[in-house]
Amino acid sequence: MFDLFKTFFLLGWVSFGGPAAHIGYFRQAFVEKRHWLTEQDYAQLVAFSQFLPGPGSSQIGFAIGYQRAGLFGGILAFLGFTLPSVILMIAIAAFSQQWLDNSWMQGIIHGLKLLAVVVVFDATYTMFKQFCQHRQHQALCLFTASICLLWPFAISQMVCLVIAAMLGHFFSTSKHASFNQTTTAIRFSLSAKFALSLFLVLFALSLFWPSNHALLTLLKDFFSAGSLVFGGGHVVLPLLQSTVGEQLSNDSFMTGYAAAQAMPGPMFTFATYLGYMLMPSMPIVGALSATLMIFLPGFLLVIGLVKQWQQLSQHSYVFPMIAGVNAAVVGLLMAALYQPIFTSAVHHSLDIVAVLIGIFIQRSLRLPIITLVTTFAIVGCVVSFLIH
Repeated sequence: MFDLFKTFFLLGWVSFGGPAAHIGYFRQAFVEKRHWLTEQDYAQLVAFSQFLPGPGSSQIGFAIGYQRAGLFGGILAFLGFTLPSVILMIAIAAFSQQWLDNSWMQGIIHGLKLLAVVVVFDATYTMFKQFCQHRQHQALCLFTASICLLWPFAISQMVCLVIAAMLGHFFSTSKHASFNQTTTAIRFSLSAKFALSLFLVLFALSLFWPSNHALLTLLKDFFSAGSLVFGGGHVVLPLLQSTVGEQLSNDSFMTGYAAAQAMPGPMFTFATYLGYMLMPSMPIVGALSATLMIFLPGFLLVIGLVKQWQQLSQHSYVFPMIAGVNAAVVGLLMAALYQPIFTSAVHHSLDIVAVLIGIFIQRSLRLPIITLVTTFAIVGCVVSFLIH
């Protein structure tokens, strides 16, 4: 249990770059290094998270902990991965944006964004080789990447995944003996039924239960936001702005959003900052309550549906659909590698040189992640100094 928490806690301090980068970090930590999951199992978790509302990368982490050590393992994975970002966001809320304006801090953040380019490229390249071996899967991958680059909306991702599942089944010409050929009934455990029921009850209350109490209003607003956000951290901005943005100044709201993008770990900890600012009489209570509520819907859905997803994937007629979705997920990563990861990190030819050298080191030497983080933090400071 301690090893589970420690692994996610260390990742929480170094996982810069947003959800797509987190997928690369998780794959490196749990597939390549620790072998807790196979490539196939991990790809299925990534695909599963794309169909659910909520923080996709955090749901993957929660699911890994949940499969590894039950509900307590999922909670430890969530706490470990999220706690560093929560601590930093509370500090940002408390001490304004002085840290973000510091030149050396900007250099470190720039270097870690460059590292995210390297990590996501490595994950995309490896998963492309694994899941796009046939021409139809390569075509699905490129189709998804193209659509998501041209129309970068959450609905575009969902449509591409659905199309990939249908085409994957349509183009399948063979059965896979390694998968169950029977059609066993999908059964929901007691814990799954309870989690889904709790989600539905809380979602209904968040939409229709009136409240004039500040804390209850905050709980309602952030639970409904976590229930309705598809597409990850960047999509949460307009929804939260329409929900709680009027209660804060625009400068204060955008400062928190900028800080969330600069922090390691999940971007949904933007809620931590907002909760702190919305509850000045009890800022820590507000921060922690908002954080819990925005993550809770996604985790309840993982508990309720992840085992059913695994059972469904064992059906022989479903496997080609999963294969198509896996190819589309690679396309999603490919699109995210360019926008927002590459475009937000690479602004100069020196940045390109740093990324190319980083890719060579990552592919050839497989250095520990802490070594890469330290190296790119220094590189970021050097590059920023040379450019400016």
